[in-house]
Amino acid sequence: MYEERLAEFSRERLDGRQIPDDLRTMLVAQWEGRTDFQFLLDITFLEPGTPGPLLDTSYLSEKELADPEMQAINAGAAEMSKYAKFVAEGGKGWIGYWMHPGEPADRPPPVLELDTEFTYWGLAGRNLAEACASERAHYQDEPDERLAFAQLADQLAELGLPLSTRDYDALHDPDYAVDPEELTQELIDAEREKRA
Repeated sequence: MYEERLAEFSRERLDGRQIPDDLRTMLVAQWEGRTDFQFLLDITFLEPGTPGPLLDTSYLSEKELADPEMQAINAGAAEMSKYAKFVAEGGKGWIGYWMHPGEPADRPPPVLELDTEFTYWGLAGRNLAEACASERAHYQDEPDERLAFAQLADQLAELGLPLSTRDYDALHDPDYAVDPEELTQELIDAEREKRA
């Protein structure tokens, strides 16, 4: 029923890569108007045609867009968008996948978050749902994030989206082979040199 829409989402947000099962489940729920996942995980998936945060320059004035420093930053960010694939808004900003070719191909891509100050944060978890739940566990009414995570895991399982663990301390904590922060700075510096 949603195959074409899923294919379009994949082309626009993931360069045509296969949509992970948890993302598929949450996307279909959003498109069907079910807000359970949005409410539990505090995420909203990006609509077609909405530019990702690394490509959106709509908030800049013409003067800012003409500034060579801002041009270098925007060009570096655009280059980063080849690797940082954001699929949702939520948390501190935007959430997506780190798909740099330097990352090991034998495991799922790490989930990352980009905040409104353009700082990258690695999120614990084996997939997007786990990563979002691990992040939300810090902001629940339950002050113990371990208990909050277990409660979120139970609620997600009831909605048909079981996580690989209920144990917050057992969450997969991915390492980056290529650090997004460092690469961003390298790309912006390279763009500055082009304009010098």
